[in-house]
Amino acid sequence: PNGAGKTTTIRMLTGITKPTSGTILISGFNVIDEPVRAKERIGVVPDVSSLYNEMTAWDNIIFNAKLHGVPREKREIRAKELLELLGLYDRRNDRVGAFSRGMQKRLMIAAALIHEAEILFLDEATTGLDVQSARQIRDMIKELNRNGVTIFLTTHYIEEADQLCQR
Repeated sequence: PNGAGKTTTIRMLTGITKPTSGTILISGFNVIDEPVRAKERIGVVPDVSSLYNEMTAWDNIIFNAKLHGVPREKREIRAKELLELLGLYDRRNDRVGAFSRGMQKRLMIAAALIHEAEILFLDEATTGLDVQSARQIRDMIKELNRNGVTIFLTTHYIEEADQLCQR
């Protein structure tokens, strides 16, 4: 239910909010003591857009790659792979402000994975999306998981959780 702590949990696991007790390890790195090492291994897709609407899809991805220190020779290759995987390559030169909410969500996922994140945190990934966009996101989540990405998903939809989770 609302207020159960889903977003707060993600904020603690990703180092945005400091936990009041306990220890959080991401791939063996303490989120509080080694935040950079821990954050190098994660990608975060918040429930609200983190994209720059005035920039193109391509520029958003390349900007994120630079922020994550992706080497220049890998940036464009990785951006092309992700945009193709998420069905956005043909729209790469369009401004993000013209994208539907589903397209923006897929682009946010690409931005979160540009540095080859091992763990992808998705907060309410399909909330507010039309049926087709939600299905595309769920299919993509399954594909990413099959390819070795650990998915940490919060959702209000029990059926979605049942469909996507392994445990």
